[in-house]
Amino acid sequence: MISEHVVIPGSELRERFSRSSGPGGQGVNTADSRVELSYDVERSQALPEPLRLRALAHLANRLTDGVLTIAASEHRAQLANREAARARLAALLRTAIAPPPPTRRPTRISKGAQARRLESKRHRSALKQTRRSGHSD
Repeated sequence: MISEHVVIPGSELRERFSRSSGPGGQGVNTADSRVELSYDVERSQALPEPLRLRALAHLANRLTDGVLTIAASEHRAQLANREAARARLAALLRTAIAPPPPTRRPTRISKGAQARRLESKRHRSALKQTRRSGHSD
């Protein structure tokens, strides 16, 4: 589940399992605990068209032929890696389909604030000026 409106069915996900490097001792040579989760964003039926296009644009550098692949091998158990990969996929897609932030409206500094700033600069300058001229050895 990506959001309350978007749910990706398991039939659109492909999982591949392989041997993981890292901790596991002797079992690491026999257990296929590494998970590669693939999701075809380009051909997905679960995402509405505008969201799919937004996801394709946002994830363009991570896609290979329109397919997003996530590998998880941080856990020793295959099930934990499957859950981690699915969670990572959901988080990636959630940010990819999120609407862009509103554009910033340019604002002006008020005349009073600008006057205060310039007065502060004048005051500071005068202070330093008196230090310079008042200091004679």
